[in-house]
Amino acid sequence: MPTHTAAHVNSPWTLATRAAADQGHPRRAIALYLLSLRSVAAHRPCPFALAAVLKSVSRLPAHIVATAAASLHAHLLRLGLLMHPYPHAALAHLYSRDPIAARSLLDETPPTGAQAPHSLLVSRNSLIASLLRSGDLPAARALFDQMPVRDVVSWNSMVAGLAKAGRLDSAIELFEQMPERNAASWNAVMCGLIAHGHLARAREMFEQIPVRSNVSWITMISGYAKAGDVHAAAGLFERMENKNDLYAWNAMISCYAQNGCAREAIEVFNRMLKPHVCVLPNEKTFSSVISACSQLGDLRFGLWVQSFMGSVGIELDDHLHTALVDLYTKSGRIDSAFDLFRGLRTRDAVSYSAMIVGCGMNGKLNEAICLFKEMSNANILPNAVTFVGLLSAYKHAGLMEEAHACFASMSSKYKIRPSMEHYTIMVDLLGHSGKLDEAFQLIMQMSMQPHASVWGALLLACELHNNAELGEVVASKCFELAPGESGYYILLGNVYAQANKWDKVKRLRKTMTERRLSKMPGSSWVQAA
Repeated sequence: MPTHTAAHVNSPWTLATRAAADQGHPRRAIALYLLSLRSVAAHRPCPFALAAVLKSVSRLPAHIVATAAASLHAHLLRLGLLMHPYPHAALAHLYSRDPIAARSLLDETPPTGAQAPHSLLVSRNSLIASLLRSGDLPAARALFDQMPVRDVVSWNSMVAGLAKAGRLDSAIELFEQMPERNAASWNAVMCGLIAHGHLARAREMFEQIPVRSNVSWITMISGYAKAGDVHAAAGLFERMENKNDLYAWNAMISCYAQNGCAREAIEVFNRMLKPHVCVLPNEKTFSSVISACSQLGDLRFGLWVQSFMGSVGIELDDHLHTALVDLYTKSGRIDSAFDLFRGLRTRDAVSYSAMIVGCGMNGKLNEAICLFKEMSNANILPNAVTFVGLLSAYKHAGLMEEAHACFASMSSKYKIRPSMEHYTIMVDLLGHSGKLDEAFQLIMQMSMQPHASVWGALLLACELHNNAELGEVVASKCFELAPGESGYYILLGNVYAQANKWDKVKRLRKTMTERRLSKMPGSSWVQAA
């Protein structure tokens, strides 16, 4: 096998090609490699540069990959580098879209020489990973079982594949058979347990890890974030000794932002910027922080964050643009939001939905409808959030029939199951329009257990239309689902007061006192003169 000096491996061309591949710029990596071949000062092609190029080709559109793979395969043969473990493994990965071709590569080009066993092991590990990515678990397991020599990478790939596929018992059984484990071995099983809802078992495993990597901590924090257990996630974060990892800070900020704890998200963001910590944020950090600003309606801090991004060299990608669109719309700056939206290089369902929700919140019905038509014409399918925006726009305009048609189309045309938020908007619209019985029937027909918020929207309508009889029924549902929420008692008290049922008002006050529920400031049950 040809030898390659450190000068070749660390040549500017090789370093630039590998950097472009690692940073997710496949076309740039390929272009740099081709330029290096034409360069007068170019050395013999480096196998590490070729591995980076092969990795980049796998990220190109599917119709290009087959031709490029064949060309590079021939290129490796001409250079005598096909037996080198890194290009060989990268080529096997590239053929992962066609596992038969990858297996043929191993069978037809058996590595020779001193590094042959290592080369074959690396290639087989790559093929196992490729088979698992393509979803062919039986073939991956068969290859794993046939391997005469396995290393920790082989075991980790197979354990992770089984865990990801939900074969948790098999994954744990294989994990326990491992002759050698590292942090990635434990993390693989933990990820599988978390992904399939076994958070308690994942935590037990986490506590058993002899030496935890930062990935172990972040995996567990992210698991709690997904489950909505903010307290447990924060407890783990505070236990971490090494907090110099940006991804740990991102996991905690994202946890707070995704679970409605916007102030806490901003507090953690401010902590990471303190001189004794000084972890530089990235795009993911700023996306979560801007989301927190949107939840609080804190435009001032959001604008500071936008300015700070520029000062640290963060360019606004489409994801950050969309986050800022959401911030501007929720802060009432709909024109600024439109300017940002129109500046997007690529618009998807997320960006359209953010803009449509903003229009709905700000009473811009025509704009919301135009955006929806625009995304439909672009063959972009709407999501559940899109319909929150459309229904909100119809509600603001009081357009009952249009809202009904929109709500019905969710399931009939777009196969989107209405969520609690969609039902709440519809109940609110029906209630305000005086169609209390219809709103009640809609709740009773829900395929899920109604939340207190849905019943609360109808109770508010009962107060608006002085319907004490239905109000009592609805309020009982609210009390059952949210016994500690005094606002529902206030609403029922107002319904009674408007109907001159002062005895019931008195009994309700007594109940509130017994249950130690305080009246909300500014509310009163006063008989109108």
